[in-house]
Amino acid sequence: MRKIIVSEFVTLDGVMQAPGGAEEDMDGGFAHGGWTGPYWHDDIGVNIFEELSQADTLLLGRKTWQTHGEAFESAPADDPFAGVLNNMRKYVVSTTLKSADAWRNSTIISENVVEEVRKLKEESGKDIYVDGSSVLVHTLAEADLVDEYHLLVFPLVLGSGKQVFPDGYHAGLKLLETKAFPSGVILLRYQPDRK
Repeated sequence: MRKIIVSEFVTLDGVMQAPGGAEEDMDGGFAHGGWTGPYWHDDIGVNIFEELSQADTLLLGRKTWQTHGEAFESAPADDPFAGVLNNMRKYVVSTTLKSADAWRNSTIISENVVEEVRKLKEESGKDIYVDGSSVLVHTLAEADLVDEYHLLVFPLVLGSGKQVFPDGYHAGLKLLETKAFPSGVILLRYQPDRK
């Protein structure tokens, strides 16, 4: 069975909202977008590229899918990162999208999300990679469909914003790996402790 890997940029207080830009996701009046910039290091990008090489499928919520698609679909053909993402199979979970044509190799999942994701896990292939997509990640966590969490923890506290884990969610996690980056970011790789 394939693994679902949830990979997130997260602050010390668990915020994952709008790591890449000021206007990326302003839901709830969030005004701290773009918080990863001061802590970025090229080794983080190398790590993400290595994670993606273990996957052949992206599973994303609508907002993340649209943001990624806008950034990567039109990227130059020789951009290695965009090339990997553009060529992967992509599933976007949305009840509002009518077409997935905006980003090649994409399919919409509009209902029975947990059941459809279980079917994806049962297919042959490499890992299924999820990033961003807070609502989807909450659904996957609550359905116990996540096999690993790769949390890139940035050394700052924002005080509010969308969280990786849903309110009231309880789970034990087993630490698989830690890795420190020169900018103070730490990778924490966990798997659910399914005793």
